[in-house]
Amino acid sequence: MKVLLSGIQPSGNLHIGNYLGAIKQWVELQKSYRVFISIVDLHAITVPQDPRELRKNTLELAALLIACGIDPKKSVLFLQSHIPAHIELGWILNTLTPVSELERMTQFKEKKERAGALAGLLNYPWLQAADILLYRPDVVPVGEDQLQHLEFTRTLARKFNNRFGKTFNEPKALIPKETARIMGLDDPTKKMSKSAPSPNNYIGLLDSPEEIRRKIKIAVTDSDKEIRYDIKTKPAISNLMTIYSAFSELSHGAIEKRYQNKGYAQFKNDLAELLVKKLMPIQQKYRELSRGKKVIKILQDGAKKASLVANKTLLEVKKKVGLLQ
Repeated sequence: MKVLLSGIQPSGNLHIGNYLGAIKQWVELQKSYRVFISIVDLHAITVPQDPRELRKNTLELAALLIACGIDPKKSVLFLQSHIPAHIELGWILNTLTPVSELERMTQFKEKKERAGALAGLLNYPWLQAADILLYRPDVVPVGEDQLQHLEFTRTLARKFNNRFGKTFNEPKALIPKETARIMGLDDPTKKMSKSAPSPNNYIGLLDSPEEIRRKIKIAVTDSDKEIRYDIKTKPAISNLMTIYSAFSELSHGAIEKRYQNKGYAQFKNDLAELLVKKLMPIQQKYRELSRGKKVIKILQDGAKKASLVANKTLLEVKKKVGLLQ
């Protein structure tokens, strides 16, 4: 089987945008790829973290991924920090990376004003490249905002291969065609974000039914009352229709027909109930996983499987660059 790799930070508050834009896709792709999913906790500490919150968020994320359908029998789920090869390969790739390329990365330019120009934030891309290249994936699912990082990874793979001989694949981007960008409930011009200032921006996967209904009820809508998909002139209702479509598997056209001559109130009520119904099994499974140590055992097993692949790649790399074994 071809190999797919993806990573996700344990920063808490996973929302339906994360689910529809990434996690749901990974679950489906388990059928046709050998999937590696890394919880990138080392990337998380490029900005200050409360240690207790980081541990809590890491376990919560792992449990949620499994509850959403990531099957440890089909996918390798592991923590980045449990595989020392990520840091070792990252350092080697770092020696091939001009500082000017790191300074041009969009995320560094955006975040340095808020977090300060910390070295970890600057060096994020070469560690991310190591995360990917260790497993020699064929594809990496990414959103449009991550394309620059994947191209940087492909560039480093080319540099290494040209200098030391063919070693790495140049993984291709796998961009979901639908629901890749779920926008904020309070601002349909910006992507739904777990770091948004207001929790009314997103529907969390663990939000209670009451909270889901409240957030959908106060979600921003457009000036008229027509349920019609038009991302340019009606961005707010179009965003809500995209969410409805993704969870109901109805087309935008079918939704328009269903709600013809009906107002926003009826549509929002139905959307809220749909979300409550669809998220309930995920929340129930999450609660079951949270009671014992099953998640920790899954992560330990995942680290063993990931290490077998990562260490084999790292050994080959060390030999080629001339490090004595």
